[in-house]
This record gives sequence, structure tokens and C-alpha cells, in this order.
Amino acid sequence: MTHSTSVQLARSAAEHPYAFARAFNTFDPEALDQLYEPTAGFIPEPGHLVTGAGRLHANGEFLRLRVPITVTPRHTYVVGELALLIVDFVITGSAAHGEHVHIEGTATDVARRGADGYWRYVIDNPFGVARHTEPA
Repeated sequence: MTHSTSVQLARSAAEHPYAFARAFNTFDPEALDQLYEPTAGFIPEPGHLVTGAGRLHANGEFLRLRVPITVTPRHTYVVGELALLIVDFVITGSAAHGEHVHIEGTATDVARRGADGYWRYVIDNPFGVARHTEPA
């Protein structure tokens, strides 16, 4: 199956989680990385912040599973050009390696509206409020 690497960025903070899900579901780390500011931080596990190439690699590990994500935004708080996004997410299904994967949580993220009017992550903390994770 071929996936488009072109992603549509969000013009509103409330739409940003959906833009993220669309990019995630391409399973292309480069496409997903378009949803981040260049210096943005990603926290793939509590207490471990990565940026730049580390962010790209860490997101690539999730994408390598080839299991789609669904998102349900809970709260969006916007002050000026910054937004705090609280988003429930679920990654569940059969992974590329054949085993069942189930990862869910409530992300606590910070996004910023750029000069171009599009929102991008400054901090992506998917396990900001962890609920349940089963090993892959």
C-alpha cells in the first residue's frame, strides 16, 4: 500500500491532533515530522525528551509497527500563538511483526501557530497522562 507523504497542516489548534493522526497513519517519519517545529521536543517515554534526529528516530519506532492511531481531543486551550492540547489516543491492531499491539494514553502537548498560520508541536508528550500500555 502506498501512502502520501504530503500532509495538510492545521490552521486551528483544535484541528492539529487530527492533522497529526493523518500524518501518523502515512507511517512515514518524514511526513510526521512536518507536524513539529524544527527544535520541538518529543517524549517517547516518561522522563526521556528527544529533539531533531532523535525525535525522528523515536517517532519512526512507533511508525514501524504500522498500526494506525485514532485521536479524540479532550481539551484545547489557546493563549495567543500557543496551545495546550489534551488528547486521548489509541494505537491498536496487528503490527507489521504479526503481534497484537495496544497502546493508549492521554497526551499533554504544546503547539504553536507559526508565522505561516499553521500549528506545529513544540512539545509532544504522548504519555502525559498514561492510562494503559501493553508491550508490543
